[in-house]
Parts: sequence; C-alpha cells; structure tokens
Amino acid sequence: MLQQSLFLFLFFTLISSSLCGSSFRDEHLANLVEHTPGFDPSAYPSFFSTIDKDRRADDFKESFTSLQMKYEADQITESRRYDHLGTPGSSPGEVSVEDFRAEGYGESDDTEAFKKAWDKICSSDTKVQPVFVVPENKKYYVKPITFLGPCKSDSITLKILGTIKASNDPAHYKNDRYHWLLFYNINNFKVEGHGGTIDGNGKTWWENSCKINSSKPCTVAPTAVTFYQCHDLKVYGLNVQNAQEMHVSFEQSVNVQAVNIVVTSSGTSPNTDGIHVALSENVQLINPIIKAGDDCISIVNGSKNIEAIDVTCGPGHGISIGSLGAKKSEAHVSNVLVNGAKITGTMNGVRIKTWQGGSGYVENIIFQNIKMDNVGNPIIIDQNYCDQKSPCSEQSSAVQVRNVFYKNITGTSATKMTTTFNCSKTFPCEGIMQQEIDLVYKEK
Repeated sequence: MLQQSLFLFLFFTLISSSLCGSSFRDEHLANLVEHTPGFDPSAYPSFFSTIDKDRRADDFKESFTSLQMKYEADQITESRRYDHLGTPGSSPGEVSVEDFRAEGYGESDDTEAFKKAWDKICSSDTKVQPVFVVPENKKYYVKPITFLGPCKSDSITLKILGTIKASNDPAHYKNDRYHWLLFYNINNFKVEGHGGTIDGNGKTWWENSCKINSSKPCTVAPTAVTFYQCHDLKVYGLNVQNAQEMHVSFEQSVNVQAVNIVVTSSGTSPNTDGIHVALSENVQLINPIIKAGDDCISIVNGSKNIEAIDVTCGPGHGISIGSLGAKKSEAHVSNVLVNGAKITGTMNGVRIKTWQGGSGYVENIIFQNIKMDNVGNPIIIDQNYCDQKSPCSEQSSAVQVRNVFYKNITGTSATKMTTTFNCSKTFPCEGIMQQEIDLVYKEK
C-alpha cells in the first residue's frame, strides 16, 4: 500500500509541477465551466480567464487512465463474504469478552470485561495470532475505553459479531469528552465487522446539542470510534450507528484501508460526521455507505494521499475537505482522490471549506465519476466558511486552494447554483478545472 500511495504522490507532484509552469499561476482561477448549468462566470469577474482547454483536458485524460490505486481485492472479497456467508469459525488464539464474565444483556456494565480481554490479548506474545472476540447475539453495555498499544504480538485482530452499546451518561465521560472507543498506538491491527454493530447511543447527546436546542451551551461530544496513531490498519465490514458526535475517526494514522464501513444515524443528528480523517496519510476508504447528520466524509488538516472510492452518501452534508483554518490556524491537505460516488439528498455535494484568517493550502484534489440526486450546492469551494452565530469579520489571510479537478459529475441539484466558487479576495483559488459536468436544477 505504501508503494501505491507513493505512486499517487508522484502523480500529483507531476500535475502540480505542470500547473506551476503554466498560465494557472498567473490566472487566479482558470476553469472549464462554460457548459456547466447554473454557473455564472460574471459573478466572479476577478477569478476567471481563458485557458487552452483542449490541451489541458488531454493532459488530465491521459493521466487519469493510470491514476486509480489498486487495492487488495482478495481481502475486500473476504470482508464481503462475512456479510453473505455468516461468521467464520473460531481460531486457537481467540479471547472472548465472555471469558472475563461479560454478560451481554445490554443493561449491566461490561466495561471491565472488555478491558481485561484487551489486556490479555495485547500482552500475548504467542506464535498464534491473538483475536479479540465480541460474541454474536449479545449486546454489551460499555463505558469509555482506551484500547492501548503497542502490543507484544506482531498483529492483532478484533472481531465484532455482537453489539457494543455506549453509555449515554455524560458523567461517564468526565475524564475524556472526546472519545468513547479509542484504539491508541496499535500497529498491524485488523478490525472485522462480521455483522456486529457499534452503537453510540447518541440521542441524549443530540438533544443537548446547541445546534438542536439553542438554549444549551455548545460543548463537545464523544467520537464513537477513534483510531489514533495506528499504523498498517485494516477495517472491514464495520457497522457504526447513532454516534454521539463523529462516527469513525482516523487520526495521526498511516497506511489505513477501510472497506465496507456502514454508518447510520438520523439526518438531523448534529455533528455526526460519518468518516473523519485528520493528520493521516495513505488512507483508502472503499465502498463506504454513510447516512448521517453532517459530512459523510470529512478530510481535515494534515491529511495527504487519501482515496475515497465508490462512496454512497446521504442524508448528510456531502463529502468535504475541511473545514480548515479556523481561529487563524495553519492547515495542509494534499493529494485527495474521490473516485466514484452516489450522493443523494445532501446539503452539499463535494465541498472544500476554509475559514478566513487561516493559512496553508489545499492542493491536488480530484473529484470524479460522481452521480448526484437532489443535492444542494453540488460543487462548492467556500474560502469564506463561517459556522458561528455572529458574522465572521473579513480577514487578509486565507488557506490557499489550488489544483482542483472535477470530472464526470452528473445529476440533479436542489439549488439553482450548481457550481459555487466563493473564493478569497486576497488568496483566490488557483487551477480549478471542470470536465464533463452535467448538473441540472430540479425544481421542487
């Protein structure tokens, strides 16, 4: 996978170098948008000028024939097999939470059994690969847990066959309001869904969110599942529902492959991003199905070499890079490919969002082969993003957005403007291209 990511990096470097030597540097926002319904270039007179359309399109077309990284198809098939053929047999190295008296009735506290089972697994140095098992047909009530590495074994597998359900008592999160299930510093770690479910039990958190009830203070809520500082991580067939806030987050992690993740929560649940990527590199998200109340996928600061392939998104806020640059912070995101997506009934489609006053860059981004159905703001870059009650004051600095390519994006829009580029006056967008865009406003 590292070689694959290196290939992606070299490809984007080549494109970036090509753009730097062309008229893109001198023209603040060069576009192929003349055939995009709903787009009005007169609204952005300071950002647009002409380019050699045919030459640039040919360059991208040639590069795209070899862009998509190959992933481990045999292992993806294996993860799907669990859904269709049931649960594979047990292995000699398995340790079950029921070995430590977990009851699994959904009411009694099974947290200590999970901790003891993990301690047993993580301290095992046997030649047989250790496997942590959450048995099927049971519901385990669990308070916040940190599954801490590094572990003695070269690799560890977690099999989730039953349901893990979160405590919804905020008092149980007084030591850490940000996490429920935290997997920290674990290498060569494999998580297999096997039809099991992780249930964040988030309704209480949603009801007390300031976005739902303006009389409530704005506070953080836990992320359901966080992988932090994990290297060589594989997550297959994981089902996560009703997260307190974000559902699944990959943070400071390297070489991640996540296949067939299913996220389900109410479209009105606040801040419930489906999959969140931060400060991570070489990440593949393959065939996720996400129904949530916020971004289906959010990619934020410090992320590079990220692929999202065959995404199903909606309801939610779409697929987003950002937000970036809040509170005058510096942010960097590069080499992102979204290849194949079906986006339905979302607030936005594919979006890049940055706050005024920030610094850094978003660069080398490709959105391609995307079908939209009744999507608001199907294509949007917003360098003046402002998610707060009071208006945001105008700032002189901004996160630079450059080298973004949109290809083969079709379908219907819920808003009259199908393409919106709200670019900074001082650090305007650069090198934005569109090809084969066919988005039509669908009147209600």
